[in-house]
Amino acid sequence: MEEPEVQAIVRSAIQEFVNQEQAKNEPAVKAELQEERKRREQLERRLNELVEENARSRKVAEEAERSSAVRAELQRLGVAKVDLAFKAVQDGIVRAQDGRLMARSDTGEISVKEYLTAFVKENPEFLPARISGGTGMTAASKAPAGGGGSIDVERIRPGMSADEMQRVREEIVRVASQTLRGF
Repeated sequence: MEEPEVQAIVRSAIQEFVNQEQAKNEPAVKAELQEERKRREQLERRLNELVEENARSRKVAEEAERSSAVRAELQRLGVAKVDLAFKAVQDGIVRAQDGRLMARSDTGEISVKEYLTAFVKENPEFLPARISGGTGMTAASKAPAGGGGSIDVERIRPGMSADEMQRVREEIVRVASQTLRGF
């Protein structure tokens, strides 16, 4: 009967040794698992931040594309004050489900081109003046004030003589100073 007793003692010693080794390694394993969990959570947070940043960037890019498309169409229609007209129409233009730009109007959704064409027709003040001048225009502004106004733009070219170049410069200064004074 000694043999089974020796086996039981050896098994019990081995089991005790294994339990001690596990107990000794358990804190290290738990610490490693905790560290891996922290790294995973950091990576998840960073991934979520990148997803949010990507969404913001995409929204900004879509807004810039929408803005440039509307401004380009306003310029094509001949609007003189594009920024002012854009501010007036920007809220009515949205992106449809399929990604196209559409305009909301009283009759429903219409194309941006139709919407802006109708806007310009309803608001001709955004178009350039058809007649230059006007009530506030003075005679001095229409006709050059005398004194060496014989400079022709066609005659300004590289290789001009120094005298001609000086006369051109003086005429430019004269016209600029009259313009700044409001004459």
